[in-house]
Amino acid sequence: MNESITEAYLSDAIASFRAYKKLAEKALAQVEDEEYFITLDEESNSIAVIMKHIAGNMLSRWTDFLTTDGEKPDRHRDMEFVIEPQTTKDDLLAYWEKGWSCLFSALEPLTPEDFDRKVLIRGQEHTIVQAINRQLTHYAYHIGQIAFLAKHFRSSEWKSLSIPRNRSAEFNAYLDGKTDDKASTEHRFDAVASFASESESKQ
Repeated sequence: MNESITEAYLSDAIASFRAYKKLAEKALAQVEDEEYFITLDEESNSIAVIMKHIAGNMLSRWTDFLTTDGEKPDRHRDMEFVIEPQTTKDDLLAYWEKGWSCLFSALEPLTPEDFDRKVLIRGQEHTIVQAINRQLTHYAYHIGQIAFLAKHFRSSEWKSLSIPRNRSAEFNAYLDGKTDDKASTEHRFDAVASFASESESKQ
């Protein structure tokens, strides 16, 4: 694969992972401690479960990423959907950070030559691009769930992480006036949050 393309792809992928991590954490910052563990109904997952599942998946997929199957034999996926009674918010955040650290430690050292390799996930061959895209979309899906639950719990007190309704044109004008990197991949959600915050302060 062309070296410049692989370098650009990897840089953008890492920035996208960082952007989604920040988005999740902006949502989590609005959640009360006890709300991490609330389920909306019997078939729903709590924020705690979603965080535990994301981190467990990361530790399995990204540990020895290039040399071992991404579904590790010591992974207990079903237990990722069980929250033990003694689990605290701090426990969840520590495990969350451990998962993300594993991901970035695996991705950041990759070289263009590594993109010629194949990796396994549950015995199935993936190109490096396929493996990265698979996890990026998977995590974005679950982070959307975290944001949804956080917004549900905060209701009218929610501080928007997306463009407020009927404000798209204003947001576009807001971006036109910015000369910083708020529109870059890693900061794509920061611009929206800043716009929403500045809009609220003017009301």
